[in-house]
Amino acid sequence: MVYKKRKIKVFRSKKKKESIDVVIGKLKESYEQIDPNAIEKFEHFPLSAPTLKGLKDNKYFVPTEIQRESIGYSLRGEDILGAAKTGSGKTLAFLIPVLEILYCNKWNRTEGLAALIITPTRELAYQIFETLRKIGIHHDFSAGLIIGGKDLKFERKRLDQCNIMICTPGRLLQHMDENPLFDCSNMLVLVLDEADRCLDMGFQQTMNSIIENLPPERQTLLFSATQTKSVKDLVRLSLSNPHLISVHEDSEHSTPSGLVQSYMVCDLHDKMSLLWSFIKNHLHHKVLVFMSSCKQVKYFYEILCKLRPGTSLLALYGTMHQTKRMAVYESFSRKQRSVLFATDIAARGLDFPAVNWVVQLDCPENANEYIHRAGRTARFQKSGESLLVLLPSELAILKQLENKKIPISEIKVNPNKLTSIQRTLEATLAKDHILKESAQRAFVSYIKSVFLMKDKSVFDVSALDTDSFASSLGLAIPPRVRFLQKWKKAKEAKKKEKDTIAQTVVEDLNEKLNKSSDSEISDDEPEPQAYQSSVKDSYNFHDDDNSEEENDDLFTVKRKDHNIIETDDFEDEVELATDTLNKKKKKPLTKAAVAKKMIKKQIKPNQKTVFDETGEAVLDKAKTKVSQMAREYENNSDKGGIDIEQAKQMLREEDVYDKQLFREKVKAKHREEKKKAKEEAKRAEMEDASSSDEASVDLSWLPDPDKVYGKRDSGDSEDDFDPNSGSESEVEDDSSNIHRPPKRKLLTNKTNIKKRRKIEEDSDEPVDTGLSLMEDEELVLKMLDV
Repeated sequence: MVYKKRKIKVFRSKKKKESIDVVIGKLKESYEQIDPNAIEKFEHFPLSAPTLKGLKDNKYFVPTEIQRESIGYSLRGEDILGAAKTGSGKTLAFLIPVLEILYCNKWNRTEGLAALIITPTRELAYQIFETLRKIGIHHDFSAGLIIGGKDLKFERKRLDQCNIMICTPGRLLQHMDENPLFDCSNMLVLVLDEADRCLDMGFQQTMNSIIENLPPERQTLLFSATQTKSVKDLVRLSLSNPHLISVHEDSEHSTPSGLVQSYMVCDLHDKMSLLWSFIKNHLHHKVLVFMSSCKQVKYFYEILCKLRPGTSLLALYGTMHQTKRMAVYESFSRKQRSVLFATDIAARGLDFPAVNWVVQLDCPENANEYIHRAGRTARFQKSGESLLVLLPSELAILKQLENKKIPISEIKVNPNKLTSIQRTLEATLAKDHILKESAQRAFVSYIKSVFLMKDKSVFDVSALDTDSFASSLGLAIPPRVRFLQKWKKAKEAKKKEKDTIAQTVVEDLNEKLNKSSDSEISDDEPEPQAYQSSVKDSYNFHDDDNSEEENDDLFTVKRKDHNIIETDDFEDEVELATDTLNKKKKKPLTKAAVAKKMIKKQIKPNQKTVFDETGEAVLDKAKTKVSQMAREYENNSDKGGIDIEQAKQMLREEDVYDKQLFREKVKAKHREEKKKAKEEAKRAEMEDASSSDEASVDLSWLPDPDKVYGKRDSGDSEDDFDPNSGSESEVEDDSSNIHRPPKRKLLTNKTNIKKRRKIEEDSDEPVDTGLSLMEDEELVLKMLDV
């Protein structure tokens, strides 16, 4: 029984395998028979059962025009350039063929990367990934979203298991350079969504590096609303006989038919009030506002949140954290009424449902960018409105829009509904210094964005009223724009330079003309008779009647004898003059140029030369070579190589001078130490002398005269000396009144004097002098007499 079960199992697996091969074979045969005009539903395409089921579950029944035209070519393995209006279903036009190609090649998870889809923005990559998850849920393929802001380590470990990779160019190139698990050698399909943006100057270097790493034998699909037709771009991608599918090329307009487009002329300082008034009058609408820089979006979002317009506000810009960006994208997609402030990262491919208004507060870079911005509304046969706010200096873009077949009409602001919030902004910024700094950054970033635009016929930074714009943002003082100041200075300098060049060219030509006329007059050839008579008569100042005729004759004759310089020579002269002037100009010296000059002239930098009174250079023995052999060795060092024996001998000679120098230094140090010791000794002697003068004679050993002779009256003279008036000891007997001097050394220092006084205060016993009472009295009397 067990054997039979195993046998049945093997038989069933073989049958299943054969049925899959048969199905794939039938699908491949039917690819050649696809007629786009006969297809009305996705079921009419030769698609696999898992793909049809995924489309049916997500309610995709009827293909759009771009899907009907392009899917057949993609299934046959041909390269495609697909162009269609915004919101026409280009995402499914390349996702369905990708799934079918992997299914027909029986690709599994272990075989690695098969399809690579590159998009310019993270939000668009996320949107494509979510769409792929929905329609490819019944396939057994693995897909990965590889974008910046995500965990790099998490992506690195799982990259070799991805069959379909949806990524942005920067993160893809990072994995190509750093991740050893990344392998695209077996890749079958490359898809570029918003191909014109991926291939422009911003991503040029990154995309070139990516394309170099991809296998040349692959299928390439390019899709965009404004498709590139540049031969250079197509050569870079190695396309082989690509099919250009532009389904709306012959249509009347290049934007969706349900899109109502209008523009408004507004001064720069009125933009903030206009935006506030628009939001207040469209509280129940879903609005997408485009601005030119991240810092502008950040400031407008923060300040309007403070003012609380009455609807939810969101912001989406490039410098936000990725998780927050995804949260904002999903939040705005869910909400029915909201205002989203965004940069151009939201202009490409994002499918926000039910957007009522697209407001382009700042002028787009070109007509293509306008088409992508306006295409965020009126998606797939729905209606929407677009408003373009232009400055008076930006009206030149209307001609570009007209050339792109964009129907746009002018509307004007209703002054009754326009409310100014300048005072409110000033008060808010005065309280919040962080918001004030954000306003300053927004001011500078807007001016910088206008300055960096390529089309100077539309974007003129000198036409901006920066002071009023700063006050409209709530700033009391306009911030300093340094790059603008430098640009203006450079512009003025260039203008002066052109004027001087033109002036010098004219002067040189005048000189040459004068020289040529002088040489012609002084020729040896005989002059015409008319010329001679006219010259003679021209000096006859008294004949007034014939003056006009004479003058006429004079000028005509002169004109005849001139060799007129041709225009080509004149242009050559101008070019020569400009070249000479440019040569005369000194080029700005760089550090490298200065270093080269110093090397050529053999100048040694950071050298200090000291001269004595006679004018001879004093050698610093510590830094320079003293011996003759060492100097010769240094001079011959340019030859290259080292002579070890010569170097040893040179070092021995230098050691002699070094030892001598060391001895001199030691002797000088000893001399300084002796000098310092003498000075300290002198200072100590002076201190001792001053302290001895201050210290009085110690007479404490003498007896108390009041006790010996009795107390005197208060009227006695002050000359009476009381050496020990402070003692309160009483004498009981005469013999106890004897005071003897203590046997101690003479204290001269201040500290010793203090110690001595302390000892005297502490001792209460009378001093024994070693004499009798009579001898003490005689001694006292003698001292008093003295």
